[in-house]
Amino acid sequence: MKRLPTTLACATALLAPLGAHATNGYFSHGYGAKSQSIAGVGIALPQDALAAATNPAGTASVGNRLDLGATLFAPRRSADIEGNAFGPDASYSGDGRKLFLIPDFGYTRALSASTSVGLAVYGNGGMNTSYDTNPYGRFGASAKAGVNLEQLFISPSVAHKLDDVHTLGVALNVAYQRFDARGIGLFGGFSAAPAHVSDQGKDSDVGVGLRLGWTGQLTPQLRLGATWASQVQGRFDKYRGLFADGGGFDIPENFGVGIAYAASPATTLAADVQHIRYGDVASVGNSAARLFAGQPLGSAIGPGFGWRNLTVLKLGVQHQVNEALTVRAGFSVANQPVPRSETFFNVLAPGVIRQHITVGATWKLASGGELSGFYALGLGQTVRGAGSIPPGFPPAGLGGGNANVRLKEHILGVSYSWTF
Repeated sequence: MKRLPTTLACATALLAPLGAHATNGYFSHGYGAKSQSIAGVGIALPQDALAAATNPAGTASVGNRLDLGATLFAPRRSADIEGNAFGPDASYSGDGRKLFLIPDFGYTRALSASTSVGLAVYGNGGMNTSYDTNPYGRFGASAKAGVNLEQLFISPSVAHKLDDVHTLGVALNVAYQRFDARGIGLFGGFSAAPAHVSDQGKDSDVGVGLRLGWTGQLTPQLRLGATWASQVQGRFDKYRGLFADGGGFDIPENFGVGIAYAASPATTLAADVQHIRYGDVASVGNSAARLFAGQPLGSAIGPGFGWRNLTVLKLGVQHQVNEALTVRAGFSVANQPVPRSETFFNVLAPGVIRQHITVGATWKLASGGELSGFYALGLGQTVRGAGSIPPGFPPAGLGGGNANVRLKEHILGVSYSWTF
């Protein structure tokens, strides 16, 4: 227990450098270097002290350990406006900020042969765009445009082995969110709170939810898992004129199932299916068509970004080359959360990545520690608008045409682990 004060101090320190990122929608593709190297697989394959971020039942399976990690995230986001009466076709780069550093931290300890506790601190997700040339400038907007959404989870967990097969776990998800928007003041004329749409500085909020989990070691080779996380209520009062329901911005309910199969003593195959209910959060899932039909921004049933619910299939393989070296690879694929009709608002939030390819490795050191690293490529994806800019939106219309949005990502991470 001598490490516990250090553990809590590290968790507090990680609050400061929170970065914004987007992978599966605006959730991270995985948590912890080992999971991220196999496309985020981890519901039935816990491997480090970040296990509770995916499935809190895994807290009982990873032993006594401390994991510290850092991820360098490099998104490439851009947009086009085409066929619009208010100006020529143009392309816009949203890469005003190119790199983000995202730390994570995990600690687990067995209290008895059947019960373990843990603490995971990690970036759940986020979104960032920064356009030096404002894509909405032709419609009357001025200055640089963009948004920055950041989500940090602090998740204490407890897991209990019911018997040799079944393990249950629960984590408290304390979620800290931070948001700001710039350069979109032109939409104030179509808001229930015109002064609270843009350029209000950073706003933050804290919400609390639960994550539940189960793993079942059905045979020595086969393990199954399941997990569910509740919706976490959130609100950005400074932007109550932008987000539906007076600034509401809940973190969506999500759940998943997983399988891990030891194909040989050295090789494990694993897969997860994750479902994220973006469409159930009004500020994210409501269609922008509500605005064009006269429903103001920020109202109880106001417009949002029109995102669909997201389902992700994650596949991973890991192979122990020798006692010191384990290598990993993964692939994930998801449906497209952003419909073609909703690209006009999603110039600000182009969370359109559908596929990830990942590789990584862990090296066990003579000291007993572990050094892990991974690289993930979010394959570039473009969503081309279809009827996304209305020609007749009042007062002077928007001139028709379409917005196209695109995103590509490079993600590089390392972690160091102590076992005790």
